[in-house]
Amino acid sequence: MDLLMEGFANALTPENLMYAVIGVLLGTAVGVLPGIGPAMTVALLLPITYNVDPAGALIMFAGIYYGGMYGGSTTSILLNTPGESSSVVTALEGNKMAKGGRAAQALATAAIGSFVAGTIGSVLLVVLMPNIADLVVKLGAPSYFAIMLFALFTVTAVLGSSKVRGFISLFLGLTIALVGSQTGQARLTFGRPELADGIDVVVVAVAIFAIGEALWVAAHLRRRPLEIIPVGQPWMSRADWGRSWKPWLRGTAYGFPFGALPAGGAEVPTFLSYITERRLTKHPEEFGKGAIEGVAGPEAANNASAAGTLVPLLAIGLPTTATAAVMLLAIQSYGIQPGPQLMDTEPELVWALLASLFIANVLLLVLNLPMAPIWAKLLRIPRPYLYAGILFFAALGAYSVNFQPFDLGILLVLGLLGFAMRRFGLPVLPLIIGVILGPRLEEQLTTALAISQGDISTLWSEPVAVLVYVLMAVIAVVMAVAGWRRRGHDTDEIDRVLDRAAATDADDI
Repeated sequence: MDLLMEGFANALTPENLMYAVIGVLLGTAVGVLPGIGPAMTVALLLPITYNVDPAGALIMFAGIYYGGMYGGSTTSILLNTPGESSSVVTALEGNKMAKGGRAAQALATAAIGSFVAGTIGSVLLVVLMPNIADLVVKLGAPSYFAIMLFALFTVTAVLGSSKVRGFISLFLGLTIALVGSQTGQARLTFGRPELADGIDVVVVAVAIFAIGEALWVAAHLRRRPLEIIPVGQPWMSRADWGRSWKPWLRGTAYGFPFGALPAGGAEVPTFLSYITERRLTKHPEEFGKGAIEGVAGPEAANNASAAGTLVPLLAIGLPTTATAAVMLLAIQSYGIQPGPQLMDTEPELVWALLASLFIANVLLLVLNLPMAPIWAKLLRIPRPYLYAGILFFAALGAYSVNFQPFDLGILLVLGLLGFAMRRFGLPVLPLIIGVILGPRLEEQLTTALAISQGDISTLWSEPVAVLVYVLMAVIAVVMAVAGWRRRGHDTDEIDRVLDRAAATDADDI
């Protein structure tokens, strides 16, 4: 508790408080723009923190993180344009509420639900992270290797709709991670000295998220102006409060555990929250037409999951979502490596970051509820100007990493790759996770084999490693059985259709 109080003392200095306010405002202002999710928001704003001290930068990113998520929910409600997959459920009922003249209430329950879930999630993070770090610090290289392999497997195979596309994306990410001469031997450098140190991960993130998304949206640009629903001051009646507070708590209970899992994310808990509220509601006739519970629960689950993702990120160094992956880049850019030693090597920094999560939550509520009409006006920016600005700032951010024109060429090539991935339905997350975890996976494998003098059995010599491999095998079997059953069902359906067609032809004859 004393360390947390010191964290608050550090985070509440005028300078750091200013960074938190700037982070919340910037995160919301960029996150509210259509088609831009929290991951792209953080990736775009990453370069602006390079001249800020580590504590101030991480406090700003806490604000950008939560601000970007709130901005995404605003776009989902007012435009029915989710910035990321976890906001899809919010759009289901939120946009219907907005079209029914209740945009203010939808925005209010989303903001307050985000505050409640984020605060509870931050408390759980403060309680759990030191204990998890104490356990993880006892693990050896084989266990680390198994956990990272598990993260790559689950993010690729479990979360995506297509396993093949997920593994293709992961392969692309691991290939990009191979570029460079870090092992003492040049790999995929093509004789270019600029590639000797590898491709900077910030350039990869900005290219895949910002450039790829901007090109994709521009290719599908609608010429007619967007229909923006007017917003008054967000407020909630007594009845709205009565219908919202239980979904907020239930959504939090779903979101945090899923976010903390290596195979986590916000998609599953938001859908579970929506299904639960639909079953428990006393107003079933409103679902599909604008039920406030359908906004309150999923939005709380989304933000609780965001707090949960910081558990594996800070305690183990494992990002489980695209936004967490970019957050990891931000931390690593200061030479800080998240993991079990972080609590011992950088205690002031860690506790200042944890304290700033509480501050960012309060600022989000205090600043953004009154400013909702202003954020709504940002949606009126003409799309060509908006995405031209994104391309400009993305290029500026990538260039500022090493101040090399060569990085702009890499940015364009990877941006086109990001566009192609969206065109062919390849998920972005496995690529980013592959780029980040690939070198660390190789490092742990090399360390384990070096200690055992090349004995490969060392990879399953620790109980944790064995447990992880068994868990991976169980998941693979369950997925295979589920796929086999689904194919059998599809085959039966095709047979029935063919039988009906044959019977129809016989009747015609």
